[in-house]
Amino acid sequence: MSSSKKVLIIGPGFIGWNVLDLLVKESYTVTGYARRQAHANGLKASGASEVVLGDLNDRSKITDLVKQHDIIIHTATADHLPSVEAVLDGLRAIVNDGKGQGRIFIHTSGTSVFDDGAMGKFKSDKIYRDDRPEEVDEVSDDALHREIDLAILKAAKGDLGKTVRIALMIPPLIYGWTHDRGTIQLPTLTRFSLKHGFVPIIGPGLGVESNIHVLDLAKGYITLLHSLEKATPQTANENIYYFCECTGNHELSWYDYSKLIAESLHSAGKIKDPEPQTLKDEALWGDLFGSVTPGIVGVNSRSRAVRLQALGWRPTEKDWKRSYVEDELPNILKAT
Repeated sequence: MSSSKKVLIIGPGFIGWNVLDLLVKESYTVTGYARRQAHANGLKASGASEVVLGDLNDRSKITDLVKQHDIIIHTATADHLPSVEAVLDGLRAIVNDGKGQGRIFIHTSGTSVFDDGAMGKFKSDKIYRDDRPEEVDEVSDDALHREIDLAILKAAKGDLGKTVRIALMIPPLIYGWTHDRGTIQLPTLTRFSLKHGFVPIIGPGLGVESNIHVLDLAKGYITLLHSLEKATPQTANENIYYFCECTGNHELSWYDYSKLIAESLHSAGKIKDPEPQTLKDEALWGDLFGSVTPGIVGVNSRSRAVRLQALGWRPTEKDWKRSYVEDELPNILKAT
């Protein structure tokens, strides 16, 4: 692949920092867009050619940066429409100037978009495949993440579709510990448990979600990027959905996830009961994920990364249980 291409990573945190590491190894010129100077220093140490400090709400700054880069990868959040609109504005400006050919935009969504309202009460048989985009398109317009996904889909099928290659990376539960940081769900459940003395589940915890190690996910971005670099815009934008899950380790319920946390914290002498407990007090959702707690840790969200697998991508990192016991939990306890 061309090593002269300039990449902008918006929000190079838990996911994006690991993507940055791989891009630097392949000699891409990478700019990070970050909020804090301390974070910027770490990104520079990892090989970023430049780090621009800014906020996701600074639309003009993001748009200007987009105009200066060949590849845009947004990993800051799946739920911030203004920053995505700023990216699309920048790409449109490039296209209008006749310079859009070859540009690539990869945005990060999440499989919580498939929340079926289970609230932990049942396991769904529905498994989404990224080679069946019509199933994803059936998701409700007001589903979590979907407003942003639809804005990107509209651009890919509309005014940017003939020039810019666009993709949505849609990962499931992400685990792992890198750059002295972890992800969201399992660490949040752990910190809640340390604060309240028990490990929560929503309902009986029967909802099922796939998972992926953050380093396998980062490699998935690179596999996707290389595929887009070879594709025409028309081919790339026929189906912009890509899942990234650890095949063979995807039948885990939220009870399973919480059970390991409970057993691990009990063994460490941090809680009394090695069994998860149904969270009946909705007032405590504020210590988890607020009003969307059931859609984050009570959801059925089963996916298959058919398209990445077809491109040769394979997950190779340790499974979630080893990762939690060996990596996440020791670092959370140390920080606590």
